[in-house]
Amino acid sequence: MSLIKSISGIRGTIGGRSGEGLGGVDIVKFTAAYAEFIKRHSNGKARKIVVGRDARISGEMVNRLVSGTLMAMGLDVINIGLATTPTTEVAVTGEGADGGIIITASHNPTQWNALKLLNERGEFLNDAEGKQVIEIAEKEDFTFAEVYDLGNEYKNETWGERHIEMVLNLPLVDVEAIRKANLTVAVDAVNSVGGIIIPRLLKALGVKNVIELNCEANGRFAHTPEPIPENLTQIADVMRTSDADCGVVVDPDVDRLALVMENGEMFVEEYTLVAVADYVLAHTPGSTVSNLSSSRALRDVTRSHGCEYNAAAVGEVNVVSKMKETGAIIGGEGNGGVIYPELHYGRDALVGVALFLTLLAKSGKKMTELKAGYPQYAIAKNKITLTPDVDVDAILEAAKKHFAKEEVNDIDGVKVDFADCWVHLRKSNTEPIIRIYSEASTMEKAEALGEEIKQLIASL
Repeated sequence: MSLIKSISGIRGTIGGRSGEGLGGVDIVKFTAAYAEFIKRHSNGKARKIVVGRDARISGEMVNRLVSGTLMAMGLDVINIGLATTPTTEVAVTGEGADGGIIITASHNPTQWNALKLLNERGEFLNDAEGKQVIEIAEKEDFTFAEVYDLGNEYKNETWGERHIEMVLNLPLVDVEAIRKANLTVAVDAVNSVGGIIIPRLLKALGVKNVIELNCEANGRFAHTPEPIPENLTQIADVMRTSDADCGVVVDPDVDRLALVMENGEMFVEEYTLVAVADYVLAHTPGSTVSNLSSSRALRDVTRSHGCEYNAAAVGEVNVVSKMKETGAIIGGEGNGGVIYPELHYGRDALVGVALFLTLLAKSGKKMTELKAGYPQYAIAKNKITLTPDVDVDAILEAAKKHFAKEEVNDIDGVKVDFADCWVHLRKSNTEPIIRIYSEASTMEKAEALGEEIKQLIASL
């Protein structure tokens, strides 16, 4: 069993003894702690919290515990039902709520679930705020409401359609251009909430032919849910054997977008943001942000438009913070997460789909031709599973010393920039692993660099 408390929320495997996994007592305790935090944060004026969930098998059970606990803490619940992470985020501000809880473990396998915690702006709590919630939970420093002060639950399942309408109204989304392009788009939604909203979005955008794969929102993932190449063989085959112009893949909570080209090859997660940013910058120049583990291609494309690029620590909240600090007009993460402040400060696959299809339609090119026009890099993504006796901080410090003669950034783990490549090693916020990302001009060189780092860690 696993229970991880981090900047990304409270994440764990369902069941087991309290404190060892995300069991019923754990769900109640952390939800109550979050409610207490929200009430303190609003000087006791907090009244309502938005709750949305992905389609995981455990989702309904967790939803009932979360909603019941919030009501027991004296808060009203706006239950928006099956909803994407970005839909829940925009619903918080749309409802004028004091916060939100998204019940999803994102790309983690079926046995996992999580509570992702939002503030009144529909954005994730920052590190300090998250630590406050954890401290309140560990001390059980919360007080339940008395009987006449209990909250109520209200259901509002219109937010999916309202989210789609908000995307359609973005100035850079050109529905008419998409309609005229007569595109065929294949969708793999891994049998979660993307299976509900992405086909609806595509039809609203004017896509005439939609091929649906794994679009039944039953939570029984058709493959390992992380949208990376080894998990996407089914849609790759469909792209190769059909006339589809674009393949769209989302993770279970639809904040990440992976694209598949007409020849069945991956557009590559890293290039989702690169392509969308290229389109946005061509029409509205401004600065961009991505995290330290993201491709140099965004930096290169941003500079080609005469604009400024900045890097942030890994984690959506860190990217958003840097975007606000620098006034960035677009940003995100190399895992396929596009953040477009014109709509909201959150990774949003719906925004990514709409902007990319507009780019594709207006370009008149095939996806392979689009991809060929961008700086060509390859990223190798490796990981090392941690055991309880591993001192990660000591390993990172040793790696930093080992590469002291190179350009080293230690705001999040250790990133080493060489002239023609880079490597980034850091402890994951969501899994008990060290992630090792390396980028070079070819996958062979990137893999070799990653392997060198793995051997260095092994020697330590």
